[in-house]
Amino acid sequence: MAADDESKKLVSLLGLSEQKAKETLKNAALSKVIFTALSYVPAEDLSSIGERGLLLYQVCCKIKPQIVHHLEFLVRNVVERKLNTGVRVDAALEFLLANGTSRDVDVAQFEKACGVGIVVTAEEIDRAVEKAIGSRKDDIVQQRYRYNVGKMLEEIRGSLPWADGKAIKNEVDVQIFDLLGPKTEADNAPLPKAGKKAKVAKPAADTEQAKQATSASKTIAELMETVHFHAPGENHKTDGYVITDRTSTLLKEHLQRTGGKVRTRFPPEPNGILHIGHAKAININFGYASSKGGICFLRYDDTNPEKEEEKFFIAIKDMVEWLGYKPYEITHSSDNFQQLYEWAVVLIKKNLAYVCHQKAEAMKGFNPEPSKWRDRPIEESLQLFEDMKNGKIEEGAATLRMKLTLEEGKVDPVAYRIKFVPHHRTGDWCIYPTYDYTHCLCDSIEDITHSLCTKEFQSRRSSYYWLCNALDIYCPVQWEYGRLNVNYTVVSKRKIAKLITEGIVEDWDDPRLFTLTALRRRGFPPEAINNFCAQMGVTGAQAHVDPSALEACVRDVLNVTAPRVLVVLEPLKVTITNFPHEAPVSISVPDFPNNPQKGSHNIWLSKELYIERTDFAEFPDKSYRRLTAAQPVGLRYAGVVIKVQEIIRNQSGEIIELKCVCENIESAEKPKAFVQWVSQPVPIEVRLYENLFKHKNPEDAAEVPGGFLSDCNPDSLRVVTSYGDASILTAKAYDKFQFERIGYFSVDPTSCEGHLVFNRTVTLKEDSEKHL
Repeated sequence: MAADDESKKLVSLLGLSEQKAKETLKNAALSKVIFTALSYVPAEDLSSIGERGLLLYQVCCKIKPQIVHHLEFLVRNVVERKLNTGVRVDAALEFLLANGTSRDVDVAQFEKACGVGIVVTAEEIDRAVEKAIGSRKDDIVQQRYRYNVGKMLEEIRGSLPWADGKAIKNEVDVQIFDLLGPKTEADNAPLPKAGKKAKVAKPAADTEQAKQATSASKTIAELMETVHFHAPGENHKTDGYVITDRTSTLLKEHLQRTGGKVRTRFPPEPNGILHIGHAKAININFGYASSKGGICFLRYDDTNPEKEEEKFFIAIKDMVEWLGYKPYEITHSSDNFQQLYEWAVVLIKKNLAYVCHQKAEAMKGFNPEPSKWRDRPIEESLQLFEDMKNGKIEEGAATLRMKLTLEEGKVDPVAYRIKFVPHHRTGDWCIYPTYDYTHCLCDSIEDITHSLCTKEFQSRRSSYYWLCNALDIYCPVQWEYGRLNVNYTVVSKRKIAKLITEGIVEDWDDPRLFTLTALRRRGFPPEAINNFCAQMGVTGAQAHVDPSALEACVRDVLNVTAPRVLVVLEPLKVTITNFPHEAPVSISVPDFPNNPQKGSHNIWLSKELYIERTDFAEFPDKSYRRLTAAQPVGLRYAGVVIKVQEIIRNQSGEIIELKCVCENIESAEKPKAFVQWVSQPVPIEVRLYENLFKHKNPEDAAEVPGGFLSDCNPDSLRVVTSYGDASILTAKAYDKFQFERIGYFSVDPTSCEGHLVFNRTVTLKEDSEKHL
């Protein structure tokens, strides 16, 4: 049929506009459903379908693939005018989806759910509207025709679900008119425009991503309130879920085993350290289960023994717990090796898998050469698979492949391959299952309700459902969300390993990396990382954000948790020649100046102290507000102002000391600025970090043609010897502080007695007057 003829048919039969008909025909899948539905309409009804045409169109637009086998049943009910309103059509679709695991329809229950035969009279509508308006009469009289009737209409429709929506709206309009009378000039006058809000200046350091993030969920708990996944046992209601004759029985058995609890899992491969992207996966899986009172497994996907190391198993568990989550149970894919093997034998016996001898190179791509072993006899594949298991076939000489085509076009994915490498836990296997084979089956074994994974696994969803259904076992639902990517870094295990071997970074926990161990070492609080992940959301869109968005979350947490201390990064000695005390004076300093009730610590003030070298300028510009030869400055918390008396230099002419006089703050002229200082200080090593790479995407060949190693920032680490006040002597590994006027810092775990090392976590927010 020509496109114009099809379009005219849709216009005449379904009552669509010409434009809508043409748009509909562009959607091949929808068009197929529509013309199938029309084929179910008896010939004698086609010419007089009338208003029922739009109801048929509604059915075709909204029907889910899981219940498309009920299309003829729905068409018949529309044609017979049993489903004579849009509300009844929606109720019918909802009923069939809720009972979608059954091919048969309980007609009596169906008609009850859809209100078939129920007629709502004008009197019933009149009474319901009168009651609704009566309960709001004062507000309506006060606001008159500006009163928003939306919620009232919703309430009335809720009490009369099968009433005609237009009839309800007309009756509301009539009764409001009777109550208020005709509209007056005031009713018709436009509302006064609201005054424009003054624009608030944003810190220059905030990126666009950070601005957007502030409007999102602030915590994982808040985020999970916005997530609407299926309820346990209602797997069949999700788009794309494949229903079989056994689905209903399998779901019932699943609910009996689980008690209807949400069950998720976090399944990392133990061949590297977790990174910031994994933090999102951890938060979504553990966070969703927690929000629903469910459980989450930590499952090691240990099916590649060549790359797995014990240190990675330990580090993964540590990072999950560091982020604040406790696994319900720690499991391993290898726990199920025997069951997985037995299921592979079942697939072969069902002629759904076969042993293949194609080389790996020949299988790659979307149009590989078909395997000439695909149709080999079942008994032959069974024997060869047994030989593979018993080590009788060389590595790379055979694989077990499943007979299906993935959504991405990949044909017959591999289920098992030969690897003559002993497994660290089982030890006695030389064939190992692939991700495509293992993942869904382990989910089924653990009765996972929501298999939550990143978007790149969407193309594996077809094999996920196919495999569970092929084996006639419980099939979980796979949900995908967008991957989290942070700019100016790499997270590939291979690339990080290269950075380590090249000596560019120390190890997997080098604070310039975005592995979780590195972020912990740098001083990022786990709650800040969790909040950052919450702000990224659970949408399908991939997130590409600058580190500043994460750093903003870090500052928010550290601002209220990190006590303040005085430190000078580059010390300049100051001697107060008129120091009024014979001995050093102890001064109490608040840990949180804006909240003194949170505690304090003592520091010493003596005639010799140190200020930041940049807090003195011999030849300042006009905007400089700190210490100069002619300009005094205040010492924070000390209650004194110092003035330069003499500048002392070394033989090279470098300033090494300032001789100053001090004056009590109460009698002195108010200084333009106050600076931090230390007296009787503790020497400390301070490591100042910048982005490891110069470009946003160091892996982009167009942006960095020389490869990611060529893009490394040589100034990403600067080490300085600094002075801190004595209160930090008791600091332990990972303790966090704000060095006043400098930034937030954390004690590095390599610190030892007599040698404290601090890592800069983040700088303070940009302040236009900070450096004046």
